[in-house]
Amino acid sequence: MSKKIASARISEKSSQLLQDLNNSLPFDKLLYREDIEGSKAHAFMLAQQGIISKEDYGKIETGLVEILEEIESGIFTLNGDDEDIHMAIEGRLTQKIGDAGKRLHTARSRNDQVALDFRLYVQRSTKEIAEFLLKNITTLIKVAEEHTETLLPGMTHLQHAQPINFAYHMMAYASMFKRDYERFISSYERNNYSPIGCAALAGTPHPINRKITAEKLGFYTPTLNCLDTVSDRDFALEILFNVATMMMHISRLSEELILWSASEFRWVTLSDRHATGSSIMPQKKNPDIPELLRGKTGRVNGNLVGLLTVMKGLPLAYNKDMQEDKEGVFDSVRTALLSLRVLDEMIAEMKVNTEQMEKACMIGHLSATDLADYLVREAGLPFRDAYHITGNVVNLAEEKKMDISELSLSDLQSIDKRIGENVMILLDNRASMNARRSEGGTATIRTLDQIKSLKAWLLAQG
Repeated sequence: MSKKIASARISEKSSQLLQDLNNSLPFDKLLYREDIEGSKAHAFMLAQQGIISKEDYGKIETGLVEILEEIESGIFTLNGDDEDIHMAIEGRLTQKIGDAGKRLHTARSRNDQVALDFRLYVQRSTKEIAEFLLKNITTLIKVAEEHTETLLPGMTHLQHAQPINFAYHMMAYASMFKRDYERFISSYERNNYSPIGCAALAGTPHPINRKITAEKLGFYTPTLNCLDTVSDRDFALEILFNVATMMMHISRLSEELILWSASEFRWVTLSDRHATGSSIMPQKKNPDIPELLRGKTGRVNGNLVGLLTVMKGLPLAYNKDMQEDKEGVFDSVRTALLSLRVLDEMIAEMKVNTEQMEKACMIGHLSATDLADYLVREAGLPFRDAYHITGNVVNLAEEKKMDISELSLSDLQSIDKRIGENVMILLDNRASMNARRSEGGTATIRTLDQIKSLKAWLLAQG
């Protein structure tokens, strides 16, 4: 039998079951670009350091470029007997250029090679997701700019609480996505260090220069400790956490869109392009897109917990358990990018039913807190006393089947004579919304400040 490239110690043919369990090529073939790029940089460094000849480097470089073209054109299919993408490409390179191809693996191990390929993938995916987050923030701002005067009930416990404007609500999600963006960028900065050159776990006796490969591949500098480096998957855990947190934010927004599009609300109407019908009920228009976004949060949470569980008991350094690090990351990245694209499109195309939102503000006595604040400010009452007086006013409004803002002055003074005529304007929902002028508040002037601030931040991101 012919021996595998990386099986010098093994004298018997592997069990088919072992091969099935061990073979990672079906999923890690996604890393072919990163593997070829890393190999080109490694070969360049070996030649620069005189570890391989310039002639061999030239053959390796040309061969790797050709293999990339073969893979992308379908000439070289990555579905053979090779156990992973690294061996597949090295084997093909040796077929093409002979002994020069066998020199490529000098001064490296699959341990640092896979750490490099995977880190390159995660770093690029981190930047890609971050860029899409900026696009989503921009879309939310555009919607917000159209609705700085649109009233809707702000809620706690899913109960009507105080009047806010719809722009303010959109800016809350834009703020979440800003934090998500900053989280991804922070991870990128923290993890932008090169693993290649660490070899199996302890470095190499060859006179390599890790700074050359780091610079060639766009890293800041090499990692500090090789034992840590080959067993480190913090960068993978970070992107999984960042995606899970981002998807939690997307899920919260999706939940609101689902509620708001229901007949009981009718605050928004999703475009027909982002809804589906029923197989049996012809009148139905289902919010399947936000429901799917809400549901996909579960799978990315599972990917995070899965890798945390794989890593929790591993001794230093590399262990084969770590082959389980990639599929969850690949899945979470795909899910994140698709979710951001569809969310952005759906938000941009949804119709905001402003009349329905403003009508809903007449339910739940949204300006009640303004009455309590008035009694504190104008009558000098302790807030708790003002709170109970306002509760009695609300009870009166309930008996009359009216909103507190619709009560007459005589109604209000029947509860407490200290309520003056100047309170009437304060109980108007729009006045109540605009009264909340403290920094970060919902008043239109403050919402506009938030929009301006976030637009300036966007510009600063380049």
